[in-house]
Amino acid sequence: MNAPDQTASNRKPAPTSKNDRSVAGQAGVPEVVFLGTGTSVGVPAIGCDCSVCTSDDPKNSRTRCAIVLRLAQGNLLIDTPPDLRLQLLREKIPLIHSVLFTHEHADHLFGLDDLRLFPFRLGHAVPLYCQSHVEARIRHSFDYAFIDREPTHPGATPQFEFVTIDEAAFQVLGVEVLPIPMKHGPHFDVLGFRIGGFAYCTDTNFIPDASMERLQGVDTFILDSLRYRPHPTHYCVEEALKIIEQVRPRVAYLTHISHDLDHGPAESILPEHVHLAYDGLRLPLE
Repeated sequence: MNAPDQTASNRKPAPTSKNDRSVAGQAGVPEVVFLGTGTSVGVPAIGCDCSVCTSDDPKNSRTRCAIVLRLAQGNLLIDTPPDLRLQLLREKIPLIHSVLFTHEHADHLFGLDDLRLFPFRLGHAVPLYCQSHVEARIRHSFDYAFIDREPTHPGATPQFEFVTIDEAAFQVLGVEVLPIPMKHGPHFDVLGFRIGGFAYCTDTNFIPDASMERLQGVDTFILDSLRYRPHPTHYCVEEALKIIEQVRPRVAYLTHISHDLDHGPAESILPEHVHLAYDGLRLPLE
């Protein structure tokens, strides 16, 4: 399958089929669903017996990071973590209409094959909105989806359609998405996304001034906050709180959380308008 010729200046919204609309209509009031809020190894971490990994608090159980925006025209997924199938089943989300990618790391990408069922219901390939280097990683890691060979049966391989994005705003499923360019340590460029008054910025430890300007006026702000101690590629709690203070949202939620943060005690010391996100959290999308 060849990628469509859709650049930042001429991209078009993905088509919507009759079945597409009927499923999307079940979403009701637009909302954000947190599929996962954990770091790359998840919480509990394999082989760890710390108090958070062995906690009975369900909010300390964190699968790999992703959210779904349930919109009037369909479900917009941000990232495809390895836990995606179980996350969608847990939250009773029966269909994904389009996907945005923040970056190419495995914990945000390697659940992509779980989208394989959806082209049957959509009536077309699943649109993947990503930067060119993310597309290259997908084509390499999931090369079986793009080989020039007659499939043995429908659904044998996932069907994807790439839409190249950059720093320019674009339309998807009836909403405008504004990319927020950020750094994820010294080697990786990543994107956050703003949709109206909502912004999602995971996997970062540096937001440039120009991107901070794009966050001004945000009402609900989701930000990376890995642990209490500084980290070379993620914000720690103190650093995240400083960014939140600059953005001045009405409410903020921390995500991409490691086992260093015990939900109850950590929540109790945060400012009143700042909270820890948790798997299954749902917020209205204004």
